[in-house]
Amino acid sequence: MTGMRLATPLLALQQGYSAMAVGVLLALFSLTQVFMAIPAGRFTDRHGLRKPIQMSVAISVVGALAAVFFPVFPVLCFAALSTGAASGFTVIALQRHVGRMSQDPNQLKETFSWLAIGPSVSNFIGPFFAGLLIDYAGAVPANAEGFRAAFIMVAILPLIAWYCIRLVKEQPMEPVDPEHANGRVWDLLKDPLMRRLLLVNWLLSSCWDVHTFVVPVLGHERGFSASVVGTILGSFAIASALIRFILPWIARRLQEYRLLTGAMILAAAIFAIYPFFELPFAMGVCSVCLGLVLGVVQPMIMSTLHQITPAHRQGEALGLRIMAVNASSVVMPLIFGAAGAVAGISAVFWVVGAGVGSASPLAWRLRPRKSH
Repeated sequence: MTGMRLATPLLALQQGYSAMAVGVLLALFSLTQVFMAIPAGRFTDRHGLRKPIQMSVAISVVGALAAVFFPVFPVLCFAALSTGAASGFTVIALQRHVGRMSQDPNQLKETFSWLAIGPSVSNFIGPFFAGLLIDYAGAVPANAEGFRAAFIMVAILPLIAWYCIRLVKEQPMEPVDPEHANGRVWDLLKDPLMRRLLLVNWLLSSCWDVHTFVVPVLGHERGFSASVVGTILGSFAIASALIRFILPWIARRLQEYRLLTGAMILAAAIFAIYPFFELPFAMGVCSVCLGLVLGVVQPMIMSTLHQITPAHRQGEALGLRIMAVNASSVVMPLIFGAAGAVAGISAVFWVVGAGVGSASPLAWRLRPRKSH
């Protein structure tokens, strides 16, 4: 998906489509996951790991190959929908399987910390190799042949993933409590811990979104080059990946709610001072610090979610979380843009930081009552 998310907008721009059309194209990657996340979660609860991933591989390969043979805007939109849906389906299946493998809360934290390294690596591998193929597999400047080569690579990667996972043993299915056999997804929200967890997750995801949105705007206002802005954002991504390599060691010593509370307080502090640093190096330091802070969030959210959710509904709960996060990723940039136009772009940092900091007591109250 990350390779397709780089290649499709570049091809659309080369074909003369507007920035608005490209924005719609990029939104389709997240939009699919908003609507399919909960059904996908229920499907994984019933079928485990291999069948959902097998379906995801088929969907993503079809989408990528469609772009190879018909590299036109409507087909690029179909490819975005396909790879976005497949990626979301796979994430739910993997997270549920890893949670079911773990035997205790400490192991939950460690395994989710290791699993979180995967998306960080893919955020580098997909765009990097897609970009190389676009630039060098065809003529210079990039033409349709280079893009076709990138789409072929995108179609091959899911097949490699299926080969790697083909021998993984399924975890035994959890028996369904008759009282919850016909439960609705919204029943999960009756648990105060679940409501707090989703709110904390949404606020911290908004931190990620606002940083990705605001830094290019601040950089443009201050006259930074594209490579400088890219370096600032890249330093954030690298820091968030690096912290996940040492997170298993940290997680053995600190409980989830402590790490999440600390992340919210530190993120609020960084957002408060970020706009005052105008030099690229200083902004880069803030970006690294924010990456280190936010890099710990997802594994701790996943570990907490598995402890507060009944085992036979964990896939459904994961789907609910992904639906909320992707809906936020679609809507929040529009809100950031409107707020920045009215109050100034620095105010967006301060408002989001104030919201995250004031909600930190919610994270402190995320102590699971018991493990299911």
